[in-house]
Amino acid sequence: MTVYFIGAGPGAADLITVRGARTLAACRVCLYAGSLVPRELLAECPPDARLVDTAQLTLDEITAELVRAHEQGHDVARLHSGDPSVFSAVAEQMRRLDAAGVPYEVVPGVPAFAAAAASLKRELTVPTVGQTVVLTRVAEQATAMPEGEDLATLGRSGALIVLHLAARYVDRVAGELLPHYGADCPAAVVAYASRPEELIIRGTLDGIAQQVKDAGVLRTAVIMVGRTLGAEQFGDSHLYSPERERHVC
Repeated sequence: MTVYFIGAGPGAADLITVRGARTLAACRVCLYAGSLVPRELLAECPPDARLVDTAQLTLDEITAELVRAHEQGHDVARLHSGDPSVFSAVAEQMRRLDAAGVPYEVVPGVPAFAAAAASLKRELTVPTVGQTVVLTRVAEQATAMPEGEDLATLGRSGALIVLHLAARYVDRVAGELLPHYGADCPAAVVAYASRPEELIIRGTLDGIAQQVKDAGVLRTAVIMVGRTLGAEQFGDSHLYSPERERHVC
C-alpha cells in the first residue's frame, strides 16, 4: 500500500487542505508528531484507525512502523506540521522507504511562514520594495548549515528573511543581521501562528530580541526581518497596470 506524507498546516485544524483531510480519512494507520499536530485533526481518521504518536520515536522506529503498515496492506498517513517541503525531515524518511521498496506520495500543507504572513496581514513580496523571500534557520544544537548559508552571507541580499526554529537564538539572529538590514528595519515574530494561543510581536531589528525575550517566546515561532514588513509607499504591481498588454483567449 502507500505512505502519504501529509502537511497538517501551521496549527489550526481547519488549515489542512481538502486533499489532506480526505487522505487522512482514508488511511487505516496514522503516524503523527503529538507535540506539533493538533489533536482535532485526528478526528478525521477512521474510527478504527491505528494512531501512533511519533514524538518519542527514533527515525528507524518510525520507518519500521511505516513498513509494517505497508506489509499489512494498509495505507498510512504520516502527518507532519506545516508543509512537508520545508524543515520536515521527510527527505530521510523517503530515502528509507525507497530502500525498503515502499511507495509514497506527498500532500502539501500550509507552511508556517504563510500563516505568519496572514496573521501579520502582510504580503511578503511588495512591488519595488522586495521580491525575494529567504527561508532558513540557524545552526546551534542542530545539523550544521552548509557553507555559504550563514546569516551574514544570506543577509547581504537585503531580502526578506524568514527564520524557522530560531526563537531561542533571537539575540544572535538580530546581531548578525543588523549590519546588513540596519537598526530600523521592520521585524516581526509570530508564535503559534493560526492557533488560539497565537502571539504576534512587531518591532524593529534593534529591539525585537528583547521583545521576544520579554514575551517568553522560545519555540514554535518564525522570525521575519525585511523592509516589506513595513512597506507603505510603493508602486502598484504591473499585473494590474492599464498599460499592460491584455490577451483574450
